[in-house]
Amino acid sequence: MASLADDGLAEFVSRPGPSIGEIEVEALRAQSAERARGRAPGPALDTVADLDVAGRPARFYRPAPGPLPLVLYLHGGGWTIGSLDTFDRVCRRLAAGSATAVLALDYRLAPEHPWPASVDDTVGALEWVARRPPALDPVTGRVAVVGDSAGGTLAALACLRLRSERPAALPDLQILLYPNTDLTGSSPSMRENATGFGLTADDVRTFARYWVPDETRWADPGVSPLHAPDLTGLPPALVVTAEYDPLRDEGEAYARRLAEAGVEVELRREPGLIHNFLLLDELSPASAAVADHVAAELHDRLHR
Repeated sequence: MASLADDGLAEFVSRPGPSIGEIEVEALRAQSAERARGRAPGPALDTVADLDVAGRPARFYRPAPGPLPLVLYLHGGGWTIGSLDTFDRVCRRLAAGSATAVLALDYRLAPEHPWPASVDDTVGALEWVARRPPALDPVTGRVAVVGDSAGGTLAALACLRLRSERPAALPDLQILLYPNTDLTGSSPSMRENATGFGLTADDVRTFARYWVPDETRWADPGVSPLHAPDLTGLPPALVVTAEYDPLRDEGEAYARRLAEAGVEVELRREPGLIHNFLLLDELSPASAAVADHVAAELHDRLHR
């Protein structure tokens, strides 16, 4: 076994289980919901309210009264699983740790709604936020888009679309946590970390097929942000990868390309961690510490 950050992660990755492709989508979603119900509730906040955001359900978390910056949060789950409930603890911890309002978007899921539905929903949500509707009062100041895993893909793609179509709606910051930026799966980490660390390379490809069934499109710039020919004019970025993640290298390659395009970017690889560390805070102190670090960085960047 590689040198994982702590015993909690070692125990987690040692649990046997079928591959994603061997489980029906509805069963995957049921398992995800069941795991969420087994987690401790997140911290109590000043306000938690369900909203309609550009025609999609969303949940608004306010850690304290008064004007606050805002995070649009996009959950992971291979564009196929995940919901407002399964990421409720993550969003509560992020809001409390960053002293920032968090708006979690329930974007449409594949395979019922393949690409580009979830990208369209993300773009629509960022445009809605840019209008500062009354439902967000008194949110003021800076806006960040934060996405983990598949949500990181959506955040990156939405920023690319808005840069070209409506730059006034671009967020001030993009935070991409272990994102999938290249559906072709051609990076070395897809081979080095293919099995043994929770998410497998086969799982990654199965989720990609649910979202974009036509594999000939996996290298399209509108699907894989790493293949976008021009990354200039995008918001400053923080990209966080995990050492033992099959998606590690494509996330890091995207950060390097952002920097080459003149975008302010910070890249950080978290040693000893695996994919989905935001959801592993209860069993892994190292994962919890990194999630807290991300929240603290959000605070510093949005409140300054």
